[in-house]
Amino acid sequence: MPQLAQQIEELFDHPPAEYSEEHQRLFQSFKAALNSGEARAAQPDAKSPTGWRVNAWVKKGILLGFRLGTIVEIGPYPARQPFFDKSSYPLKTITKNAGVRIVPGGSSIRDGSFVARGVVCMPPMFINVGAYVDEGTMVDSHALIGSCAQIGKSCHISAAAQIGGVIEPVGAIPVIIEDEVMVGGNAGVYEGTIVKKRSVLGTGTILNRSTPVYDLVKEKVYSATEEEPLVIPEEAIVVPGSRAVTHPLGKKWGLSLYAAVIVKYRDGKTDARVQLEDLLR
Repeated sequence: MPQLAQQIEELFDHPPAEYSEEHQRLFQSFKAALNSGEARAAQPDAKSPTGWRVNAWVKKGILLGFRLGTIVEIGPYPARQPFFDKSSYPLKTITKNAGVRIVPGGSSIRDGSFVARGVVCMPPMFINVGAYVDEGTMVDSHALIGSCAQIGKSCHISAAAQIGGVIEPVGAIPVIIEDEVMVGGNAGVYEGTIVKKRSVLGTGTILNRSTPVYDLVKEKVYSATEEEPLVIPEEAIVVPGSRAVTHPLGKKWGLSLYAAVIVKYRDGKTDARVQLEDLLR
């Protein structure tokens, strides 16, 4: 991997006047590493304050694919389809031996993403290039897993939830959802937010760099800084809330702004409510 990383960095930082067959082969080797999960846009790192480390070279490799690719008609898979996209990122080829369950009905998984055994994809849903979806996770109907997003084991990304992608700038941490997280319907996680293990995001919860999160249990306020992303603590139960506008006109008009609120931490009762339906897997 160090040699592959070095070659990708060199080609990205010093683009040639024209890309050769050798460059195409290099990109295919890189994409194979993405598909296998060996190359990741971010990976766990116990030495990091957030527990994660960004691999900027991987993001460079993904962006390199768009430079290398030309617009082609996508297909056959198994028959030609009326879609036109970069030749470097067709649909991901998945066989029954991969152990991924993709229910018919309009779902798409882009090549250059990792989808582990036991993942369930309910239609229609979309997994973008560079994403990493670990074992036993369910991606529900109308859900989006954005480019470079990292999804842990046994998560439930509920209907219409959006896990945003962060591909640029290349050094920015992508959105990370750790193991056993429940993301409620119509929730959205954006701009490099990290949701730690076994947390629960209630229906309609929005998390991004501009959203303060008020912890009623620990009496803290969590927010992103210039250097660090927003981090939701382990086992937190987060729901949509609001905060008063302090501007005089805000007070006069009775205005409030959106905020996210941690109302409790997981317990046995919570586990019973958010347990994934094994019969559907």
